[in-house]
Amino acid sequence: MSFWDSLLYDLFPLIWSGMITGCLYALGALGLVMIFKCSKVVNFSHGNVAGLTAFLVYGLSSGMLMSLSWGAAVLVALLAAVAIAFLIYSIISPLVFESDLTSTIATLGFGLIAQGVTLLTFGADIVALDLPIPRFAFSVLGLLITGYDLTVLAVAVVTIGALFIIIDYTKLGIAFRAISENPFAAEVCGLNLRSVHYFAWITAAILGVVGALLIVPTTFLSVTTVATFMLQAFAAAVIGGFASLPGALVGGVLVGVLMNLFTFYVSPEFSSTFLLAVILVALNIFPNGILQKVGGSRV
Repeated sequence: MSFWDSLLYDLFPLIWSGMITGCLYALGALGLVMIFKCSKVVNFSHGNVAGLTAFLVYGLSSGMLMSLSWGAAVLVALLAAVAIAFLIYSIISPLVFESDLTSTIATLGFGLIAQGVTLLTFGADIVALDLPIPRFAFSVLGLLITGYDLTVLAVAVVTIGALFIIIDYTKLGIAFRAISENPFAAEVCGLNLRSVHYFAWITAAILGVVGALLIVPTTFLSVTTVATFMLQAFAAAVIGGFASLPGALVGGVLVGVLMNLFTFYVSPEFSSTFLLAVILVALNIFPNGILQKVGGSRV
């Protein structure tokens, strides 16, 4: 096989599929970054809570719990995610204003609780969660594009676009940016820190559910599937800078492409090791995020 054939049949499809997966990593990373920007808490319960809601969609739509339509099941799962996020922040909010480290550790506990609830309710079996995604495919310059690819791109663009519009053009978004920059000055100006924190935590939970549901069709649903997915999202947040929303997008796509290339050309067995190595290298070369290093500033 010639060099150009190798690019056409191996490298370009790997980069394309990595970019698609990276969009989902970006959704997860955005949730982590939003919480960290305004409350300075690394939410380690993000993955397990998203996994619980993905299982809830399965249980409500498969007949295990109820026999709802897929749309109704997703709506219930989103409401559950909002309620869980509200509950978690309500419990740890006193810690948030006392110690960033203590509140971060507390999220680990809530993550374990969410994982335990998932195990007790749905068991440890691996299940398949089918989503109503259009099943078609077409080729563009030899690159195979599927209905799943376009669905992920559409959902990611709409979701991320809506989020940035809210942050840039609404009073709540302006308050979020103000508190992220200087919480003391924002509070002096009369902004309610807890209300904005609730906004960030609830938005992050919704982003987690969307990312979790879209990643499942590429693999399977188990207690650890979504938590593993959120590990890649965490790496994306680290690469992009934990205080940069645009950085989370860049980091998500970069992680998706790198993981695809490593899995194909080296070994899928060491993908977790490679991911941890990427995190360590990123922290050493881009301690403030890749956009800080390249562009000189971040949002």
